[in-house]
Amino acid sequence: MGTPDDRAPLAEQVGQLLDRGLPLTIVAAGDPVLRRGTEPFDGQLEPALLARFVEALRITMRAAPGVGLAAPQVGVPLRIAVIEDPAPAPDEVRLVRGRVPQPFRVLVNPSYEPLGDARAAFFEGCLSVPGWQAVVARRAEVRLTGQDEHGRALDEVFTGWPARIVQHETDHLDGVLYLDRAESRSLSSNQAMAERWAQPTPEEASRALGFELP
Repeated sequence: MGTPDDRAPLAEQVGQLLDRGLPLTIVAAGDPVLRRGTEPFDGQLEPALLARFVEALRITMRAAPGVGLAAPQVGVPLRIAVIEDPAPAPDEVRLVRGRVPQPFRVLVNPSYEPLGDARAAFFEGCLSVPGWQAVVARRAEVRLTGQDEHGRALDEVFTGWPARIVQHETDHLDGVLYLDRAESRSLSSNQAMAERWAQPTPEEASRALGFELP
């Protein structure tokens, strides 16, 4: 896969990775780095190297393109992720899914807790599982805590699609893929999605493919 030598110190791993050029290679499902979980960030990368790594994650996420990218997805087992969502969707879709633009931000040592019992089920995909999407019921509102890349505390409530994004990316840091939480009968190729299930909600897919929504 061309991932950094996992026996080397993390700073050396990241340096090796960045020396190979941008955008970085995104690790695909089946690589153990996506399942091992991550170690908390505690200064393993000195500030200049951390800044370079964060910028590499941003470039790679945008090039994919995606709305989030976690360090394990480029082979680095550190508890760091980035998110950004310009929300380029029709008004009806944005309204139903609660999708609003999110500026670029860095999540360091993030964790989330649900607020309330409400869940929302929509198709989602993953840069590490290219070509496929599946319905995942996620918490509709979560509280995210952690830090940013400068060590400043994050404590923010996310709802709608932004809540989905932060749950998806934080899950990556715990070795969890979206498929672990998905309705398996909903699994659809990107082509099938475009041809059959482009509706704002997955209700038609639920009826046709035989899975339940919350």
